[in-house]
Amino acid sequence: MNGEAPTAAEVIKSPALLLATWWGTGLSPRAPGTVGSLAALPFCSIWLLYFPPWGVAGVALLLLFLGVWAAEQAGAAWGKPDHGAIVIDEVLGQLLALALPYYVLGASAVSFQFLLVGFVLFRLFDIAKPWPVSYFDNHWKSGWGVMLDDVVAGLLAGLGALLVLPLLG
Repeated sequence: MNGEAPTAAEVIKSPALLLATWWGTGLSPRAPGTVGSLAALPFCSIWLLYFPPWGVAGVALLLLFLGVWAAEQAGAAWGKPDHGAIVIDEVLGQLLALALPYYVLGASAVSFQFLLVGFVLFRLFDIAKPWPVSYFDNHWKSGWGVMLDDVVAGLLAGLGALLVLPLLG
């Protein structure tokens, strides 16, 4: 399938591709990164509400290492290291964008406003790719690069949310 657009039939047959596309959400014909980020929100909410901070850190590390593996497999299968269908990186980035303000601000709930701010800021940093996000995107053409640019975008979004959320009350 090298160089071709991924298909649902191909993704379903491979645990790596299924994970890389976050259960197929990356196959969206329009804005797969945004769709993947939206699909991450329910998972992130559950992790934040029901896992202790060390559990969320464990989920983040698991997503990082599994994401590197899955992105490498998908990139090889589809002939492009950062194929648009790979959205496991958005899941980790979205989690970081929400976890940072959640824990620093001492949130006890995950409101629509909280999710909206984290989502919008993460997408902004992920799409605009300011430095240092662009460094990983431009110079690390591997599963690590796929994951790390979104880690940095998520952390920047989380810092932005720390500034924005208190202003919104």
